[in-house]
Amino acid sequence: MTENPTPQDEPTPEAAAEPAPEVTAEPEPATPSDVPTGPRAVLGALRSELGKAVVGQDQVVTGLVIALLCKGHVLMEGVPGTAKTLMVRSLAHTLDMEFTRLQFTPDLMPGDVTGSLIYDARTAAFSFREGPVFTNLLLADEINRTPPKTQAALLEAMEDRTVTVDGETRQLPDPFVVIATQNPVEYEGTYPLPEAQLDRFLLKVVVGLPTREAEAQVVRRHASGFSPRDLRAAGLTVVASPADIEAARAEVAAVEISDDVVAYIVDICRATRDAPSVSLGASPRAAAALMTTSRAWAWMRGRDFVSPDDVKALAAWTLAHRISVRAEAELEGVTATAVLTNVLASVPVPR
Repeated sequence: MTENPTPQDEPTPEAAAEPAPEVTAEPEPATPSDVPTGPRAVLGALRSELGKAVVGQDQVVTGLVIALLCKGHVLMEGVPGTAKTLMVRSLAHTLDMEFTRLQFTPDLMPGDVTGSLIYDARTAAFSFREGPVFTNLLLADEINRTPPKTQAALLEAMEDRTVTVDGETRQLPDPFVVIATQNPVEYEGTYPLPEAQLDRFLLKVVVGLPTREAEAQVVRRHASGFSPRDLRAAGLTVVASPADIEAARAEVAAVEISDDVVAYIVDICRATRDAPSVSLGASPRAAAALMTTSRAWAWMRGRDFVSPDDVKALAAWTLAHRISVRAEAELEGVTATAVLTNVLASVPVPR
């Protein structure tokens, strides 16, 4: 499984290769003067509400919230049974968004994703039948089990939020977020995602196994009658709306980012391209993505400016899956995370 560090309170280059402690929107206990209000308070309530259904995955929930704030897509990697589907379904429920789960299988066709033209014998005409991609939150379950031809059906939708069939372009709903999952331990019968597909994902997060205490809590909940298929019975309620997300996005867009920090982001991405063990480094799209996610993280931390530490904290989630390591370097145990760790240690930090 690919290492994938997570945002942390005080990130350091050395820490980038290790799992981070739990992340919260408020790094220190709130006082009456710094209690979050407005959209930030709404997202705090959202995280608390998700805790009624999902245990021990606060870091992953943070990644999903950042993706919503940045209008981005998420690739979730984890072994079966770590509540990946439950997380996405719970997120859609608490935001009152339309949710569609699509199981990617070897026989899935592109038209099964985007929709297709159907001939109506009664009218002797073709009509378009929308596919599951026409939704707010699309869970592309086990996306690497379908051939590249079908994976590519998502490229236009993820980039342009449109679907083109038979020369006609149709707009997807807003918000539209693809959350794809893949299993890291089963390789037979899977198709690795091509670089162009990986570059469309704003973040890649690893869903790890819960702690012993969290796992015991999961078992106790199931013993008490909890069903992941009945979220209302679990007490989950709608605590936010797409309008709240839009208001939060406006505040994130107002977070200031200095020229020095922009230059720092660019230098990090350029350094990944120059690393001798790398065949493909972070693209300019990746640099823009890192700027966006760093802004969202700074906003979630209660600040109106981006610091170099914000960039470091989000670098692995945003960049690691976009870096391809040469085959000979992989044989020597080099990983994209290790490359990124060295890059963060070598690029001068602005003061």
